[in-house]
Amino acid sequence: MADHGWTQTSTLTKLQQLIDLSAAAPAAVARREGLSTSELHALRHLAVGPVGPVELARRLGVTTAASSGVVDRLVSHGHVVRRPHAADGRRTEVVLTESGRTEMLRMLAPMFAGLAAMDSALSPADRAVVDRYLDGALAAVRAIT
Repeated sequence: MADHGWTQTSTLTKLQQLIDLSAAAPAAVARREGLSTSELHALRHLAVGPVGPVELARRLGVTTAASSGVVDRLVSHGHVVRRPHAADGRRTEVVLTESGRTEMLRMLAPMFAGLAAMDSALSPADRAVVDRYLDGALAAVRAIT
């Protein structure tokens, strides 16, 4: 292996595995659930709160026409609804339904439960080390984005 100025450690290997698996997970979950990856990402964004169609398109990195198709499919599944914007009735916002929230949580609950269990087992000292490592990893990834 070429000398890049670092040693490939078990933590670097596992971090790369996590990055790779995290990149592949949305497509695998979406495929299993009969959704597109964009539909799954839209549900994730809408779980935070209602979003206008143009903003949703921006977050998904697609055209507004493509985003409209994503929303149409999610509406047909009963996962979202379109409604007039609360502050400006001329605008529309996309809102996650309770059944959409339930479905999203069902899809992702095994991961959330496993991560929460692992996290709750950390001592304060362990958490400080993990936080420091993850902060550094985030900064390294942000440096190329």
